[in-house]
Amino acid sequence: MDIRLTGIPLQDGSRRLGCDMGPSAYRAAGIVETLASLGHTVTDTGNITPDFHSKASHPNRQLYHLPQVHDWIAAIAARAYEEAGKGFPIFMGGDHLMSAGTVAGVKRHADDKGRPLFVLWLDAHSDFHTLDTTTSGNLHGTPVAYFSGQKGFKDYYPPLASPVPLENICLFGIRSVDHEERLALNKTAVSVCDMRKIDEMGVGALLMRFLERVERVKGMLHVSLDVDFLDPLIAPAVGTTVPGGATFREAHLIMEMLCDSGLVTSLDLAELNPFLDERGKTAVLMMDLAASLMGRRVIDRVTRAAFI
Repeated sequence: MDIRLTGIPLQDGSRRLGCDMGPSAYRAAGIVETLASLGHTVTDTGNITPDFHSKASHPNRQLYHLPQVHDWIAAIAARAYEEAGKGFPIFMGGDHLMSAGTVAGVKRHADDKGRPLFVLWLDAHSDFHTLDTTTSGNLHGTPVAYFSGQKGFKDYYPPLASPVPLENICLFGIRSVDHEERLALNKTAVSVCDMRKIDEMGVGALLMRFLERVERVKGMLHVSLDVDFLDPLIAPAVGTTVPGGATFREAHLIMEMLCDSGLVTSLDLAELNPFLDERGKTAVLMMDLAASLMGRRVIDRVTRAAFI
């Protein structure tokens, strides 16, 4: 496979500094060499650098760095569309605002292909705030609402070529949802697999249901993996830690199942803050999860008539 790595040194989605170092941390952890060792062709296309020019302003004065956010999304969406046409893009972030642009770009590419795009959102948070509902003003909490075409973004975020249908979005591993987000989500067709549902039914059964839906309509699948999807005991390098996240084995099982499905066409690695890491622990884990998605196995599984 032709893997296209793109760095997104973005930290304007929140007030905590450090996510801009995420792409460098992945490179230092050896992501190019690791993916190449699996037999893939790997091209590091460098980092995105927006041309900042927006003067956007909004009545909600809590919004943080709105003009910069507009320009980041525009630049990321353009690059995501370009890279999706060349191979399998992996976007290394950078806070989760990056996915407002990556999903917009790969959705445009899916439209060109005449295929539906699905999004698997692996995150502790739903990120379903609009510019009107956010009280923190941290815009990394808005990408799902934006790329699904919710109201309130016109003239503030770049226009979408087309939104991702709500029924094509699965929020997986959710365990921290604000009141306004909960009210909004309850009115939509978004699939929400929170940690209680995962505890009750297991990651495998729930993920398989979603993958079967994607496969039935020959969809393309974008996976957006946030560090805080993982339990902070194994992945501390994130500014929005929430206890009770996915375990090491659950996370690798998800990636291995995604690989087996053959449905994934693009990947985000979001919210890595190396300043908060422990000797590169989280960067290496996230890189290893990407490797599992791209085919790394402990042992090849051969179908046999019987086992002794």
